[in-house]
Amino acid sequence: MDDTDRWRDMASAPRDGSRILVTIRPSEQGPAEVDLAYWSNGDQFGAESWRASDSSPGHIIEYAEPELKCWMPMPSANLNRASMPSPWEGDDDQELYGSGI
Repeated sequence: MDDTDRWRDMASAPRDGSRILVTIRPSEQGPAEVDLAYWSNGDQFGAESWRASDSSPGHIIEYAEPELKCWMPMPSANLNRASMPSPWEGDDDQELYGSGI
């Protein structure tokens, strides 16, 4: 398996504005899903936060830290992959990457 094809703890997600895939936790609004997001340092349109990549001025989609379960880098172009990866479905207390020690 390619190293980019695995979910990682959000604490290690890049906060440099690069786009990444994130698993949004399931909630009363629906099941877990995957979205394309980036970290924003904040601007006149919104506060410092994770934003959905399809956000636009006047329609910012922000994610609070607790809403996001894990992340993975953007996969390279692969003509055999027709869709996004499945959301992380492991337990919250299950390790995503390393021991955390």
